[in-house]
Amino acid sequence: MTVLKPQRALISVSDKQGIVDFSSALTAKGVQILSTGGTASLLAENGIDVMAVSDYTGFPELLGGRLKTLHPKIYGGILGRPDVDRVEMQDNDIHPIDLVVTNLYPFESVTANPNTSLETAIENIDIGGPAMIRAAAKNFAHTVVVVDPNDYTVVLTEMKEFGGIRSETRMQLALKAYERTSQYDAVISNYLSAVNFGSNSFPDVMNLSFSKQMDMRYGENPHQSAAFYLATNDESSWLRQAKMHQGKPLSFNNVADVDAAYNCVAEFCEPACVIIKHATPCGVATAIDVVKAYELAYQTDPTSAFGGVIAINRPLDELTAGLILQNQFVEVILAPGVTAQALAALKIKPKIRILEHAKVYGEPPNFRLSTACGGLLIQSPDTRLLAGTEPGVVSHRMPSDGERSDLMFAWTVAKHVKSNAIVYAKGQTTIGIGAGQMSRVDSAKIAASKAADAGLEISGAVMASDAFFPFRDSIDTAAKSGITAIIQPGGSLRDSEVIEAANEHGVAMLFTGMRHFRH
Repeated sequence: MTVLKPQRALISVSDKQGIVDFSSALTAKGVQILSTGGTASLLAENGIDVMAVSDYTGFPELLGGRLKTLHPKIYGGILGRPDVDRVEMQDNDIHPIDLVVTNLYPFESVTANPNTSLETAIENIDIGGPAMIRAAAKNFAHTVVVVDPNDYTVVLTEMKEFGGIRSETRMQLALKAYERTSQYDAVISNYLSAVNFGSNSFPDVMNLSFSKQMDMRYGENPHQSAAFYLATNDESSWLRQAKMHQGKPLSFNNVADVDAAYNCVAEFCEPACVIIKHATPCGVATAIDVVKAYELAYQTDPTSAFGGVIAINRPLDELTAGLILQNQFVEVILAPGVTAQALAALKIKPKIRILEHAKVYGEPPNFRLSTACGGLLIQSPDTRLLAGTEPGVVSHRMPSDGERSDLMFAWTVAKHVKSNAIVYAKGQTTIGIGAGQMSRVDSAKIAASKAADAGLEISGAVMASDAFFPFRDSIDTAAKSGITAIIQPGGSLRDSEVIEAANEHGVAMLFTGMRHFRH
């Protein structure tokens, strides 16, 4: 372990949080401070002895402040190696700069405003800052680089305890510095790609930057390691803003289930409840209140609901919490608010995770990604329900108002069910869900079997299918079970046969013109 005691610091920051106190502490320890522009003025105003970079280099700031630090005396001081470059540095009047403290122009926050002009965005691309950071990080054996105000305490603590900054700490700070410049360049690249190609287009190079939120106990299975990341500097994630009231940290599978639950329950304006198991709904209902919605969703498939995730779109109250405790074991309850009485009631089961989020569903991300073949599959999110404003009736029989309402409910749920997806529904409640089968007719049989197992009457129910029916067999099966109306995308080569089957059984059929595969 080697310890570096800084003698000369270059400080140039956009985010000035804590910089006055940090600089004051450095000068108290005998560190000479060089600075630029607004940072130098701020330090001087606070009585801190500071030398302007332009005075140090003998070269003025130029081009409206675009050119400040790009000078051999600056970069030679940062990159110089005392054991290798001493003579050359002395010959050129270059003094070591062994502490670089800088953060970058606020490109991210500036461009987060959709009204920001391209000219303003360009002026917030930092040039000297990233160059200084990379130089100092490269030379971490002889230079300390600090890019995060939270690390000021780290530097001061090490100087107090060890007389300087240890080599392992310098290396950690260098890694953090490169992570920061990499992320900064990615944001700029993605912004310019959006300007060139539009925010919904895919650039030739996709730059992604994610920051780790937590290490998880394990992945999908105990022998797999896992961690959870969120997009760096993107505060829009509802999970980032959510509050956990009790229970262990979310597991890998919990996060997948919670995401599915949130996305599904967000589709409904009426009081709704969604119960998720293995990232697919096993019960969904809307009702006059969330208590009734939970009762109806639970009765769809009580067996699968065990150990699932429950999401409601109204605050969790004591009555709903008590009913959940009475009925089942649950991993996570997700709600836009939780009453004090509900929290008190749930304390008897401290392992239940209660996840409270702000009721702001907002816009979905511009893209969704998954890994495949050692690469990424990227697509725009599935945000629409229908190709047009209304599904088209293709059968002889028109659906009743009640059937039409249930059809749209079932179609909305089917969008969130793993393909092949079949949803039976009645009275704004799922009564059978068939998911993830290789054959659509098998999914229909499973949905019917689920309804029978739960003691629910299929007769008079409606059916939704996430994709078209390639054959009439699923229609025949559904009609025999008592299905009276069907909603599906249409588009099969055998649509005429499928429609004929619906007409033979007196079943109303609607085409949406849009499928919703979910793999």
